[in-house]
Amino acid sequence: MARYLITGIAGFIGSSLAHALLDRGDEVCGVDNLSTGRIQNLSAIRDHIDFRQADLLDLDAMHDACAGMEFVLHQAAIPSVPKSVLDPLGSNRANVDGTLNLLVAARDAKVKRVVYAASSSAYGDTPTLPKHEDMCPNPISPYAVAKLASEHYMISFYRCYGLESVCLRYFNIFGPRQDPTSPYSGVLAKFITLMLRGEQPTMFGDGSQSRDFNYIDNAVSANLLACAAPAEECAGRVFNVATGQRVTLNQTFQALKKLTGYSGEAKHDPERASDIKHSLADISKAAKHLQYRPLVDFESGLAKTVQWYRDSQ
Repeated sequence: MARYLITGIAGFIGSSLAHALLDRGDEVCGVDNLSTGRIQNLSAIRDHIDFRQADLLDLDAMHDACAGMEFVLHQAAIPSVPKSVLDPLGSNRANVDGTLNLLVAARDAKVKRVVYAASSSAYGDTPTLPKHEDMCPNPISPYAVAKLASEHYMISFYRCYGLESVCLRYFNIFGPRQDPTSPYSGVLAKFITLMLRGEQPTMFGDGSQSRDFNYIDNAVSANLLACAAPAEECAGRVFNVATGQRVTLNQTFQALKKLTGYSGEAKHDPERASDIKHSLADISKAAKHLQYRPLVDFESGLAKTVQWYRDSQ
């Protein structure tokens, strides 16, 4: 049994990690300022975790949270490209300053390893596919810049202080507990909930844009593997976490029509500023060093997700 701190524990990914760790008997402490996280995501496990409503910008609170922890799973962020375009200062404070506070606290507490929720947005809109970790980053939004800067902080703390860090570049994670009401939520959560109610979803652009959609169980698995891998295989490194397959929004919409029973068509609005056109990951590095393999393919994950939202209505 190990002791884990999860930042952003009330969020979609953070709460999924908490459930998985408890299921295998680990101890879980979590922090969340509830700016985007939802406490109801923890309702089934609230009595089994040490939950603290705190902000990453509170260094004292981070020192308290890291005390006695072996692993930190750093999921907390303002996960929005559009919001970062509107408020770059706020995005930087939450996603860079907050990460630095956490790293200082983890270093001082002698945490064994920090696993960081990095982002595929670091690659930008370069035409090369699939994206691999040795490519030169090309961030095109303040959010992407902030997430990339935090990667560099993670690596520097390993090189300067010996704090083991692993950066996982997530590609479009989806699944149960993703908040469909947030204006910055993932497209699948919004599409599914609207289509189950018989309401028309909106696509930004013509729907030809493609994504490497990755079901939540795969991301959880990657985090646990990143904690267990030998330091020589992963410390101070960056790994893509995805499926290695891509699908267009038009294809996704047609699949969701079958799963939800929705019979209408999508509305099309202009493309959003700083959105990436195509996304596809090379996951061979994670396979080699972390033994990562996608556990759930896109179609199965989509069916599981639709069923969860249907049961939650």
